[in-house]
Amino acid sequence: MGTLATQCLRIVLVLFGISTIAFFLIHLSGDPVLLMLPPEATQEEIEAFRHQMGFDRPLSEQYINFLSQAVRGDFGESLKFHQPSLQVVLERMPATLELTLFATLLSVLIAVPLGIYSAVNRNSLSENLVTVAVFLGQSMPIFWTGIMLMLLFGVKLHWLPVSGRGTWAHLLMPAFTLAVWVAPTTLRIVRSSMLEVLQQDYIRTARSKGLAERVVIYKHALKNASIPIITVIGFQIGKLLGGAVVTETVFAWPGVGQLVVKAIYTADYPLVQACVVILALIVAAMNFSVDAMYRHLNPKIKSG
Repeated sequence: MGTLATQCLRIVLVLFGISTIAFFLIHLSGDPVLLMLPPEATQEEIEAFRHQMGFDRPLSEQYINFLSQAVRGDFGESLKFHQPSLQVVLERMPATLELTLFATLLSVLIAVPLGIYSAVNRNSLSENLVTVAVFLGQSMPIFWTGIMLMLLFGVKLHWLPVSGRGTWAHLLMPAFTLAVWVAPTTLRIVRSSMLEVLQQDYIRTARSKGLAERVVIYKHALKNASIPIITVIGFQIGKLLGGAVVTETVFAWPGVGQLVVKAIYTADYPLVQACVVILALIVAAMNFSVDAMYRHLNPKIKSG
């Protein structure tokens, strides 16, 4: 019970810290009034609109007002959409979750088999090729990977649509871009965990009993190496949400990532704050769930 209360307190502190940093960074970045009004607006119109939106109040007063409303789930009205900011974010969230979950699935399908193969065939030429592929995957910027995929499969081969959302074909390239970005980390964890387990006595005992190598690898070794693998996959979901900001922008995927970029460009303060807080809440909740699952799978881990 104490651990649960501690974890909940940490989530609250994280959300408070992130929302505070986001608030001050956004408000110190420029005056949204000048972006929202036409160039020919008079000074009187600018001042009237600034007063109407509350931007003429002291920053400390705006911050206290923001916190008092945010704890009730009210982030204010979007300056662009003229709708509650939270509602706008939640309308875009299914697209982001769809992209993130499918990218997670692809990254697992890429990383786990290659990680197992790399561990079983240690110091071989094929294992070295996998290592090179890992370094390449980690070194390529996510936006560059997305653009290259668009040029090849969308522009040159015309196999897949380059933007939008609707069918599985629209989902494939952005999800693969994210998967390639996070798969190397998962692959390294799979490889190191499998290498450690394969050195254990019970693996040698299983082999001495004449069990098929496939049974030894997948039934005995992978099962006992699964705890760190499951943990890193869970944490990668949070990383994918961050990567979705870039990927959704590149592929014009209508999710929260693309929404927050547009909100920053237009200085839509309430919408940016809602996006940041909701994404931070999802990441914090995911990390909490992964930590709880890790403690459940490994009872040796004690709180604190």
